[in-house]
Amino acid sequence: MRSRYRARLAQPVRLAGGRVEPVAALTRLGKALGLGSDEREPAEESSAPLEAASAERSGHDDESAHPAPASEPPVEEPAEEPTRYNFVVVANRLPVDFTVKADGTMDWKRAPGGLVTALQPVMQDADGAWVGWSGAADLEQEPFDAAGMRLIPVTLSAHEIAEYYEGFSNDTLWPLYHDVVAVPAYHREWWTAYRKINQRFAEAAAAVVEQGGTVWVQDYQLQLVPKMVRELRPDVRIGFFDHIPFPPVELFSQLPWRRHIVEGLLGADLLGFQRQGDAANFLRAVRKLTKNTTRGSLISMKNSDGTPARRTVRAESFPISIDSARFNAMAKSRKVQARAKEIRKELGNPTVIMLGVDRLDYTKGIIHRTKAFGELCREHRIDVSRTCLVQIASPSRENVAAYQELRDEVELLCGRINGEFGEFGHQPIHYRHHGYPAEEMAALYLAADVMLVTSLRDGMNLVAKEYVAARSDERGVLVLSEFTGAADELGWGPLLVNPHDIDGLKDSMVSAARMSEREQRRRMRRLRSKVGTDDVAKWSATFLDALDARPAPRRRAIPAEAGEGAGREPVSKEGAAKDAAAKDGTTKDGVAESSKDAVKEVAKDVTKDAAPPANTASKDAGKNKYTGTGKDAGSGKGSGKDKDSDRSSQKATP
Repeated sequence: MRSRYRARLAQPVRLAGGRVEPVAALTRLGKALGLGSDEREPAEESSAPLEAASAERSGHDDESAHPAPASEPPVEEPAEEPTRYNFVVVANRLPVDFTVKADGTMDWKRAPGGLVTALQPVMQDADGAWVGWSGAADLEQEPFDAAGMRLIPVTLSAHEIAEYYEGFSNDTLWPLYHDVVAVPAYHREWWTAYRKINQRFAEAAAAVVEQGGTVWVQDYQLQLVPKMVRELRPDVRIGFFDHIPFPPVELFSQLPWRRHIVEGLLGADLLGFQRQGDAANFLRAVRKLTKNTTRGSLISMKNSDGTPARRTVRAESFPISIDSARFNAMAKSRKVQARAKEIRKELGNPTVIMLGVDRLDYTKGIIHRTKAFGELCREHRIDVSRTCLVQIASPSRENVAAYQELRDEVELLCGRINGEFGEFGHQPIHYRHHGYPAEEMAALYLAADVMLVTSLRDGMNLVAKEYVAARSDERGVLVLSEFTGAADELGWGPLLVNPHDIDGLKDSMVSAARMSEREQRRRMRRLRSKVGTDDVAKWSATFLDALDARPAPRRRAIPAEAGEGAGREPVSKEGAAKDAAAKDGTTKDGVAESSKDAVKEVAKDVTKDAAPPANTASKDAGKNKYTGTGKDAGSGKGSGKDKDSDRSSQKATP
């Protein structure tokens, strides 16, 4: 699989008049079509030192290196073509965290997380680049190398973060995709920002991926990027992985821009989801909201006039996992094991320690488990003096009102229970509102007798797998919500619960606290075998193998209209001009009107692309797991116009 992603020299895009920087060509085409016309062109990368590259971008040469007569302006050297990469990951965040040193300079360290762990070795082998946001507002950073990867920052302003990230991504999509646990807010200006930022990410990726390369887009913040990349670079393979649930079509249909999201995702060749149910939900949405048909996990794409587009998209489940070997080794270290004993001692050496580890998010069921624990104390079903609950709630999206309210509610509930049942030198709940490094988390996992993962809805929940991987002693009990992706994978090893059923949750917590060591070992051995075998490396390899097996896209000079991106022959300059001129006016996604003259001017510079390579792709890896009927599940079809809601938010009924 990885041999396809080995480094090789990038091939420039040939335009009329010779070899021209393709970034500029793409940007001019985008401006002509009204796509991101007010944005900066993607920063080009040079093999020269940063000072020389900066001088070239500013239009001035280094005088010491290129002396020029004082009476004549310096002659600009032609810009070097940017390095291209065979494998490009596009994610909302870069895989590093930036910090400011005391002297004001920027520093970085690798960000924790399974995605970085999974993709870093692939990218190192494949000459890969990672496109993402730095996490800070208005931070303009040149592309740089870190941890064996080329990182290409995308700059976001404070206003864009508020509307694209905190607004549409986390106050519209997040609650909607998690079964409307909270009420989604539908704002048209948020949607406009989301579309605009997705275009910026797509242009950055299209500018650096080499001909015939691979682009892998990650998660719900960038659902429009696959289609946008395909329009800019129809020669590349495109994958998309959704890390969160995909909602049932009955809930998804609330979204005014539902059809645009589906069409954006269908720009990919392969769509990955955490659970089979998520993939099935997406396939139903495709049948209801588009003219495309499905058969099993394959989607047959159609043109705008309903004719076959000679392109298929595969939607399948690829459950993500963790670096289980790393967690296992960490938990076996003397340092971590000694720290686990210290934690128990600091807590007063209780008989039973229950542990919850979550981002402070309303989907995690923190309120439900805390309420259940309080009732167990009140009913004397647990010995309060010998039992405690440790709740780690790392800060999350603190600028979103729903998260601020959740924090107040959690802290009020914990304080009330401690006030009622606490004693001098002992309190039943130990609540911490901050994160911990990986070694401290491994020690907490080792110290805990019962792990409570009671999410109301979760794509996977990797905390459950981390707990299992850390328990090399084959002790401990996992209480796991049946509404997590992990519940589908881990089978009968954990105690499965419905977190909405407080009485059932309480019974499972008591059973876990009283479970015999023999039963603990029997369950934990099964869990550890599963987590150890299906690790994060297997996840990434399985997805990329499946993506590599998809038919190679046919190459063409000018992107086709949405839904026609593959299977068309290269077009002539005259044909390209006609296609571009036909796009004049508002596009399907509501992009601003473009000028016919501008489009024709761009088309004049475009020649036929190279002949498409022979298709040597293998058949789809794996068997189809779905048995879709191929018929529309509903009568609603996309109308081709935004169905904007004038309400700032609306109540949703699951």
